[in-house]
Amino acid sequence: MLEQLLIHQPKDPIPFMIDHLQRDNDYVPKIVILGPPASGKTTIAMWLAKHLSTNLLSVESLIAKEYSPLAADARMHYQKFKMVPDMLLIRLMQERLKEEDCVRRTLFSYGLSQSTEQSSLCDTGWILDGIPETREQALTIQTLGISPRHVIVLSAPDTILIERNLGKRIDPQTGEIYHTTFDWPPESEIQNRLMVPAGIFEGETARKLLEYHRNIVRILPSYPKILKVISADQPCVDVFYQALTYVQTSHRSNAPFTPRVLLCGPVGSGKSLQAALLAQKYGLINVCCGQLLKEAVADKSKYSDLIQPFFEKEIAVPDNIIMKVLKQRLDQQDCVERGWVLHGFPRDLDQAHLMDNLGYKPNRVFFLNVPFDSVIERLSLRRTDPITGERYHLMYKPPPTIEVQTRLLQNPKDSEEQIKLKMDLFYRNSAELEQFYGDAITLNGDQDPYTVFEYIESGIINRLPKKVP
Repeated sequence: MLEQLLIHQPKDPIPFMIDHLQRDNDYVPKIVILGPPASGKTTIAMWLAKHLSTNLLSVESLIAKEYSPLAADARMHYQKFKMVPDMLLIRLMQERLKEEDCVRRTLFSYGLSQSTEQSSLCDTGWILDGIPETREQALTIQTLGISPRHVIVLSAPDTILIERNLGKRIDPQTGEIYHTTFDWPPESEIQNRLMVPAGIFEGETARKLLEYHRNIVRILPSYPKILKVISADQPCVDVFYQALTYVQTSHRSNAPFTPRVLLCGPVGSGKSLQAALLAQKYGLINVCCGQLLKEAVADKSKYSDLIQPFFEKEIAVPDNIIMKVLKQRLDQQDCVERGWVLHGFPRDLDQAHLMDNLGYKPNRVFFLNVPFDSVIERLSLRRTDPITGERYHLMYKPPPTIEVQTRLLQNPKDSEEQIKLKMDLFYRNSAELEQFYGDAITLNGDQDPYTVFEYIESGIINRLPKKVP
């Protein structure tokens, strides 16, 4: 097939390959998403394309291209045989990937007038939805120099997939897809006009699954180091966040490195718990900035007299004093040898610059995003028993008896007003911090803490900086 493909090329394929690989130096998303019928791969691909501002390419979008003789030929084949020949599909894909928005960053301008016009770089690149379909396609694509950076394979039991597929319904007016179990429209007008899509019955679904399984086991060996399998048997949003976390990471080199992890997030986002989990599993030193200051005062260290007045007045300790205490801890041998996970500092751009100028550069940065309502639920319902010192949560860990409940006290810092002030302060500064740490990974912190930990762990294990300090 490759020989046939090269015969039909309008130009020598070698310059195309060289050009494509040279342009590969400019980072743009280059992603392949594969999965069986009803695994949700198209939905995940669409969400990723929207989030990353990149091009989504599928068989349907390639053959729908206007003013392309190749696309017109492919449409004829598809209408007649419900498939596109491999040679034709790859020629279509190669034609599309030559276009500028697929191979490098695009410079676009915006503004109300020439005097106010500004320019910005926009990552484009591509996501292949369901391509390659066979090992032959995968090998031909690689031979032409078209190499993805990340390959995601969605997986779920066939029984689940068949159930999902049989429940699909389509709105003939809008083209929207619904499901009898998972996504049924509330409007009776829409319900009444929904139709079963063509080819949706158990025997046809089983046939497509068998064909997929036969092909996927031969495709996977083509992508041994850039492949991630994600379970599709979970909420779609969880699948999306795992996929997003993966495609935002670079692949690990063999160079040794010492993890220096920075966790950023508003109060109540779970930074302390994630730091403790990382310290426990990987032996990193858990460095909580607020705790360091308290220990410095309690231990009567050389900085105790500098910090104590600010504690007594309940005002913020100046950055230069914080940095002295932090520097003393990060310079200790255990932090140098084993690495560290830092949280509670920096909180704004000035503090980040201060850390950076002194040579304390994290090589992993994670932002934990949690909605205001969830933080309120986590913190405002915390209580402490003044007699035993035991901590409770009125929802997640309620007191055992009414007697205990009546004597529980709330820390003034856990009031809704105080929480809102702290969250507002964080989000006022977070945009600048995210821009400063350009390779930071943003995570949804509003989920099971061990799920969040898996995402963070993936970012540490599978990703290294471009240059290892």
